[in-house]
Amino acid sequence: MSGAGGQDGSSVSEEEWERFLRESVAGAAGAPVEPSARAREVERRLRERPGQPAGWRTYSPARPRRKKGWYVVGLVAAMALLVVGLFPQQVVGWFGGDGGQNGAPLAAESENPREAPGAEPDLRPTLAEPFRGSPAARWADGAAGISVPPAKATGWMDAAQVEQALRQSRDFLVDAGLDSRVLRGERPTKAIALLNPHQADVQEYLRTALSSTAPSSGTDPLLLFSRFRPEQARLVGDVVKTRGRLTYQEGKRGAVEVTADVTFVYPVTPAGDGGRDAEVVRTIARRKVVMSWDDPAKVITEPGTMSLVSYALDMTNGGCSAPTGYFVPSFGTAAKQPTDKAHQVDPYDRSKPIGTGNGTTAPSNDCATATRS
Repeated sequence: MSGAGGQDGSSVSEEEWERFLRESVAGAAGAPVEPSARAREVERRLRERPGQPAGWRTYSPARPRRKKGWYVVGLVAAMALLVVGLFPQQVVGWFGGDGGQNGAPLAAESENPREAPGAEPDLRPTLAEPFRGSPAARWADGAAGISVPPAKATGWMDAAQVEQALRQSRDFLVDAGLDSRVLRGERPTKAIALLNPHQADVQEYLRTALSSTAPSSGTDPLLLFSRFRPEQARLVGDVVKTRGRLTYQEGKRGAVEVTADVTFVYPVTPAGDGGRDAEVVRTIARRKVVMSWDDPAKVITEPGTMSLVSYALDMTNGGCSAPTGYFVPSFGTAAKQPTDKAHQVDPYDRSKPIGTGNGTTAPSNDCATATRS
C-alpha cells in the first residue's frame, strides 16, 4: 500500500529528498552544530569554577591592530605644537603675511623680539586702509596690543594688588597715548590723575610741558603724551595700532616697579584735505616708561597713584625741528626718505633698545627717518 507521500511509498517527495541531501552536504542553515569533545570539556570546567554563575562565559577582546600611520601623525602634531609654543610670532607670520588688513593678527608680545618684522609689500596707505603695507596692519588695536603678564605677589603687594597695579599702569599708557581728546591736543587729565602728586620733579615737568608754547627737549610733553595740532594733521579713523608689553619686578623700598615698552602707530592725513585721495602717512612713537607703585608706609604717595622712575621716546615722522609739544608729521615731498643710511631707522624693529632711533632730544640735523612707515 502506498502512503500519502511519494509514489514509491516513501513519506517525503523527491523535491524534499533532494533538498535534504544538499543541506546535508553544505550544512543546513541554522542547524545546531555539535560541539567538539574539547569544547565540551572547557565548558564543563568553566561551569564548575567557583564564583562563576551558571552559563557564564569569559571574554577576551580582540587586540586592535596598531597602524604605524597614527604614530607618524601623532609625532607631526607634537612637533607642530612645540614649534608654535617656541616661535608663535614666526609661525603666525607664515600665514596671511601680505601686509594687508586681512592678514592673520600677530600673537601678543610675550618676550623681547629677536629681530625686526619681515618686509611687507610696498603698498600705499589709503583712507580706507591706513595701515596698508605696514607690519602694523597685523598688530592689535589700541589697548589690546599692550600685553599684561600674570600677577603674583611682589614686594609689598599681594597678587591682587599687583594685578591692580598692572591694570592701572596700562590705563596710564592708554590715557596718555590713545585717548582721542589728548590726541587732539587737550590736557591729559586722566593720565595725570594716576601720577603721584607728591613727586615734585614730575609735577614741575607737567606744569612746564603742558603750559609752554616752546618746550625744551627735556620738557617736551611728547615724552609721555601723544598730541597732534588739529589744524595741521588729523587722525584717519578711530584705530591706533599698538604693540608692546608690561613687565614688573621688585624695586626700591619694596615697591612694585612696572616697565612698559610700547610702540604706537598713528595714521594721519593733512587737516585741510578731505578728498577721497588724500595723502596718508604714519607717525610712529615708541615709549618706554618705568613706573613705581610705592609702599605708602615708606613713600609719601596717594592711593591709586604711582611715581615715575624714567621715561623715554623714539619717534619717526613726528617732526625734526625744535620741540613744539606736538607731533608734526611731514607730507608730500618732505616725507621722502633720505639717502644717507646713517640717518635711517626701522621704527617697527622692537628688538633693539629704545634710544637707537630718533628721539625728541636729537638735534634737528641728526633727525632719523623711517626706512618704512
